[in-house]
Amino acid sequence: MVVLSPADLQAILPASPRTGRTASSAPGEALTPRELELFAMLAEGAGNKAIAWKLGISEHTVKLHVASIMSKLNASSRTEAVAIGIRRGLILL
Repeated sequence: MVVLSPADLQAILPASPRTGRTASSAPGEALTPRELELFAMLAEGAGNKAIAWKLGISEHTVKLHVASIMSKLNASSRTEAVAIGIRRGLILL
């Protein structure tokens, strides 16, 4: 897990106006409601086991959702996925 101060976060994210919560700017790449729910927990730093327990699903299912989220956001890590989610308004600070 990586923790960034607001100043550090602003330094790595480009300035953009906050828009409504949209899952993706690319058609066909929208996150599902379940992926958005899981993504919020991921952004809070929860691990797969904690997410699985909270949602009542298996860790394997969590891994599949995380892989799908990262693929849809074209992210190579959880941290990058969260940064992209913040930029797109999927995660509100």
